[in-house]
Amino acid sequence: MDRFILVLTTVPEEKRAQEIARALVGERLAACVTVSSACQSLYWWEDRVTEDREYVLSIKTKASLYARLEKKLKELHPYEVPEIIALPIQKGSRAYLDWLKKETAI
Repeated sequence: MDRFILVLTTVPEEKRAQEIARALVGERLAACVTVSSACQSLYWWEDRVTEDREYVLSIKTKASLYARLEKKLKELHPYEVPEIIALPIQKGSRAYLDWLKKETAI
């Protein structure tokens, strides 16, 4: 049985978020990428607390595609150290997971 993951990343501009989402779905590295509305992120960077407006990308894919997806994200990502976190999808509707599998069949 296939394993599925949810990959999260953040970017500073909505346009860049859309570009990354289109590339990942277009190359079938992801079945779906959800781009959030703008949110506020606070984090440590270069020895100080930084506050930025960002967009979260929720990327649904197969675990077997993670290495290729990470490589593509790093190519497209504007950050020096991008957040790229993969979480296992423990359970989900059979119909949705079947669809996810079908749309990432590369």
